[in-house]
Amino acid sequence: MDVSFIRDLYIPIQPSVKSYGTVSYQEFLPQQQLQPFIYCYWQLKTAKKLAEPFNYRVVADGCIDIFFELDKPSENFVMGFCKKYTEFELEAEFNYIGIRFLPTMFPQFFGIDASSISNKALQLADVAPQASSFIQSNFGKDIDLKSIINLLDTFLLAQLYNIHFKDDIRLYNAIAVIMKNYGVLDIEKEIDTGIGHRQLRRLFDFYIGDSMKTFSKVVRFQNILRAKPSTQSLKKNKLFLNGGFFDQSHFIKDFKHFYGVTPSKAFGR
Repeated sequence: MDVSFIRDLYIPIQPSVKSYGTVSYQEFLPQQQLQPFIYCYWQLKTAKKLAEPFNYRVVADGCIDIFFELDKPSENFVMGFCKKYTEFELEAEFNYIGIRFLPTMFPQFFGIDASSISNKALQLADVAPQASSFIQSNFGKDIDLKSIINLLDTFLLAQLYNIHFKDDIRLYNAIAVIMKNYGVLDIEKEIDTGIGHRQLRRLFDFYIGDSMKTFSKVVRFQNILRAKPSTQSLKKNKLFLNGGFFDQSHFIKDFKHFYGVTPSKAFGR
């Protein structure tokens, strides 16, 4: 089955760093052959040393990320699927590089049960030792961005050639239904892939890291971010109703769960 539909239907958004001129966040495309599997490479770094540690918030996006400090490549990690926002207290100076895998792709590349790493950041060496060893051996503070991207492309293409892709049509049909409906659907009634929901739950646990219901909620949240609403448009257009929420208070509660702040604070206008 062609899984490129995931990239066509889903854009996992991480809100850019705001109000911090000395901290930047950028995303970079991998080589074209990798794009159905890898959403982006990313870099989060300081332009100069900050006066105090930096609190970085990661919103729920349905993806699994590998990340490491370029100046300390032996310290490399994987962040599993998260059902809510996560906050990291970073040092006053940092330069992080990351790989964001589209939903289901990290388990495909490394044969890992996604549920075993959900809602946590773990040492990559304990999850995918070959990736950890590659990062530790090839990166350092003096390497330029173009070389970083080329090295990551080379490693991931080699991984891609060596894996047997398990594109279970039942799993990917269910994911397609969820994404085409922007996460707004009745799971029990609208997803019929020819197998029972218990078996489908096992597939979602292994390849996504959580249930269909939780994944649908994250997809719904991400599509709200994608719409780039303002506080005014949220009130005027009743986006919470279009997003399948019963009322505004339910919407605000869910949004804060996935983002970490209320919509008014997130969009600030």
